[in-house]
Amino acid sequence: MKKPKIFGIWGNSKKSEFWTFLPQIMRWGESNKLEIYLTDHIDERLKDNKSFQYKVIENADDFNKLDFILALGGDGTILSLARAVGPREVPILGIHLGKLGFLAEVIKSKMFERLDQVVLGNFQIQKRMVLKGTIKNENIQKNVFALNDFVVDRGASHRLLTYSLKSNGHKVAKYQADGLIVSTPTGSTAYSLAAGGPIVDPTVSSIIVSPICPHSLTFRPIVLSGDSKLTVEYEENDEAVLAVDGQIKEELDSNTELRIEKGDYSIHLVTFSDSSYFKTLRSKMGWGRRGE
Repeated sequence: MKKPKIFGIWGNSKKSEFWTFLPQIMRWGESNKLEIYLTDHIDERLKDNKSFQYKVIENADDFNKLDFILALGGDGTILSLARAVGPREVPILGIHLGKLGFLAEVIKSKMFERLDQVVLGNFQIQKRMVLKGTIKNENIQKNVFALNDFVVDRGASHRLLTYSLKSNGHKVAKYQADGLIVSTPTGSTAYSLAAGGPIVDPTVSSIIVSPICPHSLTFRPIVLSGDSKLTVEYEENDEAVLAVDGQIKEELDSNTELRIEKGDYSIHLVTFSDSSYFKTLRSKMGWGRRGE
C-alpha cells in the first residue's frame, strides 16, 4: 500500500482511555509529518487543542481527504464509523479499547508498532460486505446499511412475531419466533452466533439468516448466496422493531415490507500480513477450546 500522508481520528469519547491515548497519537502523527483530522465531536471536547496542529472533519465528504482513519474504542465505534464513511472507501484501523472487541485489529500494547507499519505502507486492505435494507410502505421508502446485521424483533410486545421470508421471490419459510437476524459474514460472530448461527469467513460473499427462539424444532440458521435478495413480510397485524447494527432503530408494522440485499459498496478495514481471523477467534472467543 502507498505511504499515507493524511489520517483521521474517530473515537468513543466516553472512554477515559480515549483521552489518554489521543494526545500520544497526535504527537506520533506530528513526528511522522502526517496531517491530522479530528471529528468535530472530539474537537469540541479537546481541552489542550492549541497544543496540536489539526483540521476538523466538518462533513462526510471530508472523509475523502483521508488516507486512513483510526477508530478508538470497541466494535460499536467501528460500526458507527463504517456507517459515517459509507461508500467512500476510507481504510479503517480499529484500536481496541473495549472488553471483547472482535472487529478492532489492534490492541493497545501494539498500537504504535502497528501505526509505524501503516506509515511505512506495510499493511493490507480487507473489504467487508455491507447489507442494504429497504423499508417500504405506503408512506415511506428508506434505505439503511449494516456492516454487522439487521435484527427484527418484537420490541415491547410479548407476542411471537409471525412473518414470511422470501429469497429472490421464492418462499423460504414462514416463522413464528421472537425475531430474525440477517447478518453479513462480519456479523456472523455477533448476535447471529449467540442465536446459534454459524461462523462465516468474512471474505465470503454470503447472507446468514438466523431465527431468534423459533417456536419449532425444525428451524435452523441458513446461509444464502451474497447475491440473494430477501423480503421479510408480516402475515398478521404485528408491530416490530428493526435494529441496524444495534445502533439505529426503525418501527415496522404489518404494512411494511423489508427488503435486504448486498450493498453496492464495501467497508475497507486495515489488516496486516501476520494477522489471522482464526487466531482472533481462538484468542478472543475461545473457539476450538474444550469446555471446563
